[in-house]
Amino acid sequence: MAARGHVQDPNDRRLRPIYDYLDNGNNKMAIQQADKLLKKHKDLHCAKVLKAIGLQRTGKQDEAYALAQEVAALEPTDDNSLQALTILYREMHRPELVTKLYEAAVKKVPNSEEYHSHLFMAYARVGEYKKMQQAGMALYKIVPKNPYYFWSVMSLIMQSISAQDENLSKTMFLPLAERMVEKMVKEDKIEAEAEVELYYMILERLEKYKEALDVVRGKLGEKLTSELQSRENKCMAMYKKLQRWPECNALARRLLLKNSDDWQFYITYFDSVFQLIDESWTPPAEEEHSLEGEVHCSIEQAVNFIEERISEESKSSRPLRGPYLAKLELIRRLRHRGCNDEYKLGDPEELMFQYFKKFGDKPCCFTDLKVFVDLLPASQYTKFIRQLLDVIPLAAAAENEVALPGDIKALQQHLCVVQLSRLLGIYHAMEKKQKLAVVRELMLRYRHGLEFGKSCLKTELQFSDYYCLLAVHLLLDLWLEGEEAAVWQCLTLLEEGLSHSPSNAQFKLLLIRIYCRLGAFEPVSELYSSLDAKHIQHDTIGYLLTRYAGSLGHYAAASQSCNFALRFFHSNQKDTSEYIIQAYKYGAFEKIPEFIAFRNRLNSSLHFAQVRTERMLLDLLLEANISTSLEESIKSMSLSPEEDDIPWKDLRDNRDLTVLFSWDPKDRDISEEHRKLSLEEETLWLRIRSLTLRLVSGLPTLGHTIQPKNSEKTAENGVSSKIDTIRALLQQLEAAVDSGKKFLEQKIQYPVLGPPPTRMAGFFSNGSCQCQTSLFYLVSDIYELDTNGLEDSAEIQERIGNSFKSLVERLTDLFNKCKGDLIEVRDGTLKTHPNLLENLVFFVETVSIALWVSSYCDSVLRPFKSNLQKKKKKKKESSVAMPPVFTHFLDYVTELQTLTSNVIDHIKGLEIILTALKLEELSLKDTLLLQEEKKFTKTVQGKVQSSYHHSVQEIGELLKKRLDTIKKLKI
Repeated sequence: MAARGHVQDPNDRRLRPIYDYLDNGNNKMAIQQADKLLKKHKDLHCAKVLKAIGLQRTGKQDEAYALAQEVAALEPTDDNSLQALTILYREMHRPELVTKLYEAAVKKVPNSEEYHSHLFMAYARVGEYKKMQQAGMALYKIVPKNPYYFWSVMSLIMQSISAQDENLSKTMFLPLAERMVEKMVKEDKIEAEAEVELYYMILERLEKYKEALDVVRGKLGEKLTSELQSRENKCMAMYKKLQRWPECNALARRLLLKNSDDWQFYITYFDSVFQLIDESWTPPAEEEHSLEGEVHCSIEQAVNFIEERISEESKSSRPLRGPYLAKLELIRRLRHRGCNDEYKLGDPEELMFQYFKKFGDKPCCFTDLKVFVDLLPASQYTKFIRQLLDVIPLAAAAENEVALPGDIKALQQHLCVVQLSRLLGIYHAMEKKQKLAVVRELMLRYRHGLEFGKSCLKTELQFSDYYCLLAVHLLLDLWLEGEEAAVWQCLTLLEEGLSHSPSNAQFKLLLIRIYCRLGAFEPVSELYSSLDAKHIQHDTIGYLLTRYAGSLGHYAAASQSCNFALRFFHSNQKDTSEYIIQAYKYGAFEKIPEFIAFRNRLNSSLHFAQVRTERMLLDLLLEANISTSLEESIKSMSLSPEEDDIPWKDLRDNRDLTVLFSWDPKDRDISEEHRKLSLEEETLWLRIRSLTLRLVSGLPTLGHTIQPKNSEKTAENGVSSKIDTIRALLQQLEAAVDSGKKFLEQKIQYPVLGPPPTRMAGFFSNGSCQCQTSLFYLVSDIYELDTNGLEDSAEIQERIGNSFKSLVERLTDLFNKCKGDLIEVRDGTLKTHPNLLENLVFFVETVSIALWVSSYCDSVLRPFKSNLQKKKKKKKESSVAMPPVFTHFLDYVTELQTLTSNVIDHIKGLEIILTALKLEELSLKDTLLLQEEKKFTKTVQGKVQSSYHHSVQEIGELLKKRLDTIKKLKI
């Protein structure tokens, strides 16, 4: 705001202090200064708006809005007021008000280029494409500049993209956009590259590929210069669409002659060669082969071409990987077609060996060869690895010692071989003793490798980090096979690795996963924040944090992690509008549909929906009927049982499930099937949680009204429709639960580093699900009692009494499933029981729902009781019989209170046990541990113990607050 031009306008001088206060965040002083100025100059609109900005930023939204509307009603045309109002409306998240502001300004000052362009951008923020098109043309009429004309054309394309009817898009919007550009082409008014890009985009969307190709190859195509090979890439895309394989082939060949390391053109070259072979294409005798020159249409030509590229590479000043990998790719394709034997390109094993000799000291060597290992026969794996090891220069200090690399190059080569050994399943086939020996050797190599990285900065990774990671992967295998001590050693090695390489994201991610698997969330928060996740990563890896925070009883950390994610999703809305506006300003038209697709993808994100739902449930759990009433909490969240804001049909799974490195063979790695199943499971669990939230939000809407109920009255009040909503949601919940149970019958096991399973299995097995469902059924019965009155409702009262009894039994069962030691020492090894912690969290949640339902029962029964007491006084009878429902309710509340007190006592007991647990006395019988490792083991075990202690404390605190609420429930 402060950067304003030196205009000698006295008002600017008067407003300057207010701008400065706002810029420095001193909003109160800004308001005071604005008030002073307004006493002297009542008509200074901008001062009013700046005061409104101060009010908005101090949380007085209503006052700010009223002031702003006061100024907006006067339809100001001075630049200061318009700019200030724009800033205010943006902060209020009301961009639609900016459009009204500039519509009025444009009417008053019809020839202002500035106001017209501001109006166009205001429409762009709210996605009013039709009005953008009109505003663009209006601008062009005032100031005939090309960009304004093409803003209008782009707005037509946006109308076609957003049109629900594809037919309308192809018959009306796009042809109109095409005619508008053609008019400029005929008049020879095309000036910029962006305009040619736009023309190409229109033709491509109209599927006029021939015309698009002509544009790119013609005079207009000469303007496409900002990107490297932009013309060639566009031509290639069109040739593929038109299936003109000779041109595809010739162009790819020509580009590979220029740069034989460009992998994308090798792929196109091979695709086109095999397409031409399948079509039995032959080059014409007389004329040119194709528009792009010579065409290769046989396998011999392809083989020769690749061999030529390799011999050319040998003359190159720097080694190129492309030609060698292309040879392997060609072998793979020929083998896939069943015709490898005829054309001797060489033995893949020998070629990979030669490749390793040439590029083995590069970190990319492993990822390059990984793609082609399936060309090796399984019987040759061990021989191949031995062959690679033989060429690495390793030196042993003594006869029986491990041979170690003498420099970084040898270390990289050896690392590549170790990674390939893991990928080929050689380590998986080993027995426990062998695996432990390999772990020992890898850690020895890791510590030796640290010598090469002594001069590394803290932000750089150590050269030998992968040794440590591979050792941890082997230990994880042992843990899954039932070796409990292995998991502690994993954590020990990772913590040691992190101390030497504090910026290694893989160490942190793996620590996060393992700590969470063990039920310890406390160390995870710090690890995740040190990852410094940026922007989109809150969506792609945020699940690692949000999946476990709440479910392990760290409520404060759960709130914080949800806030992190939600802040990103909400700012995305605002930010994307700004990106779109910048794209219009700089003519990057092809990016605009990408930005909009990006925004839609984030709005439909599965993680966004999960975090939103869990955040609201968490807020209710921590606040409803504790610091505020349930009704107020729901109102502040704008929750309504009728509204479902989750786009179920369009949900996008944006999680990055391969963020953790894995060197597992294909059969052990995460597969496409795992992804699909995980998405299905996450969606089912989200549906259950969303319906639970909506059912809870429906409770206050059934609020009791004192006058006696009759069916006509209720229909008028609209309450009957509310109970219908609750009953409909309850049916949906039952259906979702059934689907969830069916899904779990498949007993799916994800890979250990694959997607974490949801909490659904625990929710069903510990009885929380049955408890929560029966609570919502109880709501329906209480409502019926409320409607029918106490007379003639013996059956309903009995049903309610039975529900109360079974609820207490179910809650007691749930409590029994929470009993047991959270951490126990068995044979000198620690074993954690995170499922007990998750059960306790579910217990707290279920008790909270029971209390919200009980409050509703209380609100229904209390008026009945006071009416009965009035009758008693009138009739002066001491023996007016109390209906049984009152006794049932009082017994239920008493039992609920006793049960909750017992759980609190149990939690106190857990706290005492956890505090008394002397971990340092654990005899770490594992002789594998060196002295320095023992130091890290203590740290790790201390972190897990402290985390469990913290979880138990937070759960206990929350339950105590809930117990106080129960005590208030005596009718």
